[in-house]
Amino acid sequence: MTDDKKIIAFVVYPGMTPLDMVGPLTVLDGMASTAQEYRTVVVGETKDPVTTDNPLKLVATHTYDEVPSPYALLVPGGAEPTLKALADEKLIGYLRTAGANAELVTSVCTGSLLLGEAGLLKGRKATTHWMFRELLGAFGAEPVAQRWVEDGNVITAAGVSAGIDLALHLVERLVGAEIARTIQFVIEYDPEPPQGPLDWSKRPYGDLKPLLEHSLNEALAGEPALRDRLLAHTGR
Repeated sequence: MTDDKKIIAFVVYPGMTPLDMVGPLTVLDGMASTAQEYRTVVVGETKDPVTTDNPLKLVATHTYDEVPSPYALLVPGGAEPTLKALADEKLIGYLRTAGANAELVTSVCTGSLLLGEAGLLKGRKATTHWMFRELLGAFGAEPVAQRWVEDGNVITAAGVSAGIDLALHLVERLVGAEIARTIQFVIEYDPEPPQGPLDWSKRPYGDLKPLLEHSLNEALAGEPALRDRLLAHTGR
């Protein structure tokens, strides 16, 4: 891809959670409309429609080959399909090469596990969805229970809606707080959830180990070495 702009690439793959990508894309595309040295693209293995974990399908604007060296990379997450994607050699290969040269490497939710499998989290603090956080240790990362975590040029966000927070932080980092605040007003991001703030002492599911073990066994039945490496981090 020949372009003198700084390309921010959002990666799509089968089974991902749409909001992980669409929320940050809305924020960063808004930035790109103001700070025109930036451009947002959606990257996939092909330009065929990609299924997600709800009825919505997504279509990439570019293939991996067309965007080999983006300025910034954002990887969304999901549930079992994202665990399966850990064994997707083309996806992980793209993240490894593109991420190695990117100025910024970011993820939302379990997208950080994909970054980890690509070798991009070793020795770094990182976060992901709370149900999968301890699995980050399998990739040499230090799991952190925060809304988003910045460690050098790698920024990871917790589950789903945290991607909007990450994106607003990126806007502030790249072009300043004034534009970030304006975008926050434009998208009216001022959460007031009906049930109020989350009380993390009352999070559901209790002991997560059985649920995680089931998910890993289902998703990675054909990848025993990878499965066992992750299973070793479910009992912390």
